[in-house]
Amino acid sequence: MNQITSQVRHDRRSDTHDGIEMASAATDLVKVYGSGATAVRAVDGISVGFARGTFTAIMGASGSGKSTLMHCLAGLDSPTSGSITVGGTEITALRDRDLTVLRRDRIGFVFQSFNLLPTLTAGQNITLPLDLAGRAVDDAVFNALVASLGITHRLRHLPGELSGGEQQRVAIARALIGSPDVVFADEPTGQLDSATGHGLLAYLRSSVRELGRTVVMVTHDPIAAAYADRAVLLADGRIAGELAKPSAADLLAAMAQLNTTGAAGRRVDTVGA
Repeated sequence: MNQITSQVRHDRRSDTHDGIEMASAATDLVKVYGSGATAVRAVDGISVGFARGTFTAIMGASGSGKSTLMHCLAGLDSPTSGSITVGGTEITALRDRDLTVLRRDRIGFVFQSFNLLPTLTAGQNITLPLDLAGRAVDDAVFNALVASLGITHRLRHLPGELSGGEQQRVAIARALIGSPDVVFADEPTGQLDSATGHGLLAYLRSSVRELGRTVVMVTHDPIAAAYADRAVLLADGRIAGELAKPSAADLLAAMAQLNTTGAAGRRVDTVGA
């Protein structure tokens, strides 16, 4: 993977917290669905940052707000209040057109359902963000990326001709090809067998450690989250704790504690370095 070089980025304002540069951050973030007595605070005053060159897992039970948080961070959903930055750019005040451009150029997405265009080949799906932005494809970067993912021989195939693991590798290549500020992954191994899923998680982790990428992954799976440098635990729309360098056993214990106490109870203990 160290053969892959970074492409030239657009100028971006710096966003630092305690001297650490943030790829993405939220401050006092609130997302409310509905109104009146039926209102649901899916995200309830969350402040969190994701440093450049780190791999973070967001975990929580169903209904904890983890997917809503990620959708707001990625500009896919509008928060009710609070602020969000991506690479130092405040995105909550952007016009729809500007937000669309930012998502295309500076955020990578990996979804559980792959979200590949069925009429485009694997290679065309990978370069689609650059094509839409009118940016030239760096052949050296492209070739090194697809080689590192083991899909060089599948580039002329349509998604329907690929296995699930191959489709997700294409999706990862598409997310990384433009050197985004941050890659958001929503249950990226949810439709894959365990061996294939672990291989893809190891690849994401190596992209962070060797290439300085920033990955934020939503998952319910403690084994998947153990690939991350850090796990942020949610309950009832709030941050209920964090684990550094988590193991699957740490995460299972923390989730069991959250199931007992919820966000209103005692925060889970932070462990690790």
